[in-house]
Amino acid sequence: MKKESANTVLIAGGYGVVGSQIAEIIRQRHPATPLLLGGRNPASANSLVQQLGNAKGVALDLESTAPLEGLSVRPAVVLNVVNDPHNYLLLDCVRAGVPYIDITRWTERMREAMVRVALEGDLRAPVMLGSAWMAGVAVILAQAASDSLSVVDRIDLDILFAMADKAGPNSAEYMDRLSIPFDIKVNGELQQRMPFTDPKIVAFPGGYRGKVYRFDVPDQMTLPSTTGAKNVSGRIGFDSGSATGSLAFMANSGIMKLLNRPMFDGLRRGLLYNPGEGAAHELVIEVEGKDSEGRPHKNRVTVVDPEGQTHLTACGAVVQLERVLGLDGLPALGAGVHFPEKGSNIGAALDLFDDNGVLIEGLPERS
Repeated sequence: MKKESANTVLIAGGYGVVGSQIAEIIRQRHPATPLLLGGRNPASANSLVQQLGNAKGVALDLESTAPLEGLSVRPAVVLNVVNDPHNYLLLDCVRAGVPYIDITRWTERMREAMVRVALEGDLRAPVMLGSAWMAGVAVILAQAASDSLSVVDRIDLDILFAMADKAGPNSAEYMDRLSIPFDIKVNGELQQRMPFTDPKIVAFPGGYRGKVYRFDVPDQMTLPSTTGAKNVSGRIGFDSGSATGSLAFMANSGIMKLLNRPMFDGLRRGLLYNPGEGAAHELVIEVEGKDSEGRPHKNRVTVVDPEGQTHLTACGAVVQLERVLGLDGLPALGAGVHFPEKGSNIGAALDLFDDNGVLIEGLPERS
């Protein structure tokens, strides 16, 4: 790589479903920021490059052991929007001292990334592991809802996934894990749970009321540490009761475990990845604990993005980008491993969400 180009942002997967929306939001907020849209077929970025201006499609292969090697400039930050299956991009950034943001990892792969980064020794740049739900949106708001409590007993993240919503292909990676147990905190102790168990009924802000089931999200790993919560649970359901029930049956009957064999990859992905034309994405975040006077208290925060989960993910990614680079009014992050909710600028994040039409209600007033 040549000399760093000031403020240049490389988006790995920058012309995909989520990456293109990230690029558009960055361009709206930072008109002069140079953008590199990385992927295996940079010509596919041509129309987006012309639309954005001050942008370029670049070849980037995450199967290469040194993905950054062929770039003509050294980016100021790398924002990864696609799976980095061998950690090549992560480690290339760490070794080059380039700030790195990743929004694609499920819990197990986040732990793996933490170990790989630790083995590299002293870091020279920030590594933001931002794969919590919707690129950190859920954990940032959960943290904000926890700040008014002196003790946090419970955090519940309940997700409503619309059947007609758009989705990037990486969405199916999470759904592939419906036969794999995962860890959660229960009364301060680690316990294992299976996906699509322990249903509860949730009323969502858009009017839908239905069952949600346990789901493996990285939020359940980081929030106990960042908020001190003794219990953290993530659950998901679809805006079709029959679809939710069918998936629960497949997960609990062993059918999904059978379908996880490589020979059924196509069939499984066909069942789980059927993106629509677009629909709203909704979250309910409940935080229970005690206030400053020791009295029980609960905060209930609701989130609706009328443009769907890919757009909300893009908003979360840009929040993280601005936090890493110090474009949100706080100093840029220093070298080390970071998570979205720790040290976030909630005021700046809320302004970004509001500017992009994301509806958030129920957050406690900030002092």
